[in-house]
Amino acid sequence: MKQAFLKFGKDDSLRRYHPWIFSGAIHHFSEQPEEGEVVEVYAAKQKEDRKGFDFEYIASGHFQIGSIMVRVLTFEHEDINQEFYEHRLASALQMRKAVGLVGKEDSTSYRLVHGEGDNLPGLVIDVYKQTAVMQAHSVGMHVDRFVIAKALKNVMGDDLENIFYKSETTLPFKAELGQENGFLLGGSTDDIATENGLKFHVDWLRGQKTGFFVDQRENRSLLQKYSQGRKVLNMFCYTGGFSFYAMRGGAQLVHSVDSSQKAIDLTNANVELNFPDDARHTAYAEDAFKFLDRMEKGAYDLIILDPPAFAKHKDALRNALKGYSRLNQKAFEKIAKGGILFTFSCSQVVTKDNFRTAVFTAAAQAHRKVRILHQLHQPADHPINIYHPEGEYLKGLVLYVE
Repeated sequence: MKQAFLKFGKDDSLRRYHPWIFSGAIHHFSEQPEEGEVVEVYAAKQKEDRKGFDFEYIASGHFQIGSIMVRVLTFEHEDINQEFYEHRLASALQMRKAVGLVGKEDSTSYRLVHGEGDNLPGLVIDVYKQTAVMQAHSVGMHVDRFVIAKALKNVMGDDLENIFYKSETTLPFKAELGQENGFLLGGSTDDIATENGLKFHVDWLRGQKTGFFVDQRENRSLLQKYSQGRKVLNMFCYTGGFSFYAMRGGAQLVHSVDSSQKAIDLTNANVELNFPDDARHTAYAEDAFKFLDRMEKGAYDLIILDPPAFAKHKDALRNALKGYSRLNQKAFEKIAKGGILFTFSCSQVVTKDNFRTAVFTAAAQAHRKVRILHQLHQPADHPINIYHPEGEYLKGLVLYVE
């Protein structure tokens, strides 16, 4: 196994079990590794006579060209093989069982692996009934995809019939891996799963993420409780998750908006699965800002703002915060008196304080009195590694607008 040697003093974060090693921390390699290859990492330790350095093992991880050069898989001297992945996947499954997400008849969808949160950086696995949709966000996980698939089948047993690999849009194009989506196991075309008794289609091939946003499960349930008799606007609806929860909650009407016609088609299909021929729902394929501009004030008294990530890296943070302020200001200006606003950010580089400041600025500019009812976050199957606070990506607020 090739070795990466750190510069002196660059091992502090690893001593605190942070799973990322940046390119600037590496002094040299014993031999240049291939992208996706597992390397052993050694920290520089000054000799007692202060004349030179010794090196001691500190971690092993996947090498990748870029600012994050090594994603740490283990801080123990062990082989990264099928047995290793089986152990990590079994641990992830046990945690989901412990929080009651596995084996429920009315809910067949959950996230099994959440990257760094499950000590498998670069890997995401969502389960929809008896199908697992696997995504690699690092070259190393792409290289290991077949080994991971075998380990996953061994861990899940008869509860798993299909593994669909979907990493075409998540891997770095510079790696020239020739990414393709497809089944690694099985090939079932049954794309209907359930969540809290509601049905939805999962578009594994063309849909965003793994086909559905399972991270909003608890927040959708909360929205249902506020929907009775309300006129609901679901912006950036994607496949309509919030919309059919609002309908089950007794909403007077529900309007779903997304710029993608494909998303609108899926939203309509999902609504029809749960509420066939229900005239309360209408969907619009339209830009969110344009829709908010043209809508009448007071037309809706419950609005959901769940936009895609406005910032994927720190350089885009300033413009992203402006975007969140502008979007929320429009909603504050148009929502009816006594309305409730569910507003979210899924940008990892936007902190809770960043997001709250952007929303508060929007409320002040709209001259509305606003109270916080709930502060929302990602659910238990999207755990945050305590040594990797960057994993806290989803944040939301439920606001009462006078």
